[in-house]
Amino acid sequence: MADALPVQVMDFAFVQSTSVALVIVFALVGAAWGLAADRIAARWPAHADGSVRGPGWRTAVAVAMGGVAAAALPVRFTEAGHLLLFGGYFAALTLLLATDLDQRLLPDVITLPLIPVTLVIAVAGLNPLVAGHLLSAGLAAVVIPAILFGVSIPFGAGALGLGDVKLLVSVGLLTGLLNAGAGVLVGAMVGGVTIFALLALRRISLRTYVPFGPFLILGAYWAVLVVM
Repeated sequence: MADALPVQVMDFAFVQSTSVALVIVFALVGAAWGLAADRIAARWPAHADGSVRGPGWRTAVAVAMGGVAAAALPVRFTEAGHLLLFGGYFAALTLLLATDLDQRLLPDVITLPLIPVTLVIAVAGLNPLVAGHLLSAGLAAVVIPAILFGVSIPFGAGALGLGDVKLLVSVGLLTGLLNAGAGVLVGAMVGGVTIFALLALRRISLRTYVPFGPFLILGAYWAVLVVM
């Protein structure tokens, strides 16, 4: 027993150091992809005037959110297959974040393929968040987008775009009703606080259009990473 204790301590230290290294690697890769996504969004889809936006605050947001979200993945999941699954989805979310910040656009070429992909993964039982809870995933994919779209109607066109609705369908299929609902709530709360702060600082006015997509994407990160 006396000899076994040091070995156990060494094993624990090795696991801890490996986990920390993995978090750092994921953080760096996520941040690098955030930078790449920002540069892609500056050029694609092409701006009407042909301009290319330079680096700025949008770049910093994409890099920070991409890095933090990716760093949290190996803390939340340990299996390589799950890391690959959610890492790929997060990469798509980061690109959507960049395009929405730049052009107020969530391109169909990204949001639409995510729907059948997340559906197949859920049905195949490869997604640990909805394993055995396909009804929850189905309800989340239908009910949450429908409710939010209905609530947004009185606020006029643009309050919640169709791109936001399409994104929410895949978020629901990926995370289930409880997690997706919590994610939307978190996104809405952060959005409300952010808009209030910008109004107080007079950086925007009541007539300024603020895209809701980035806050939904923040909520999607939350829905995957936080255990409900």
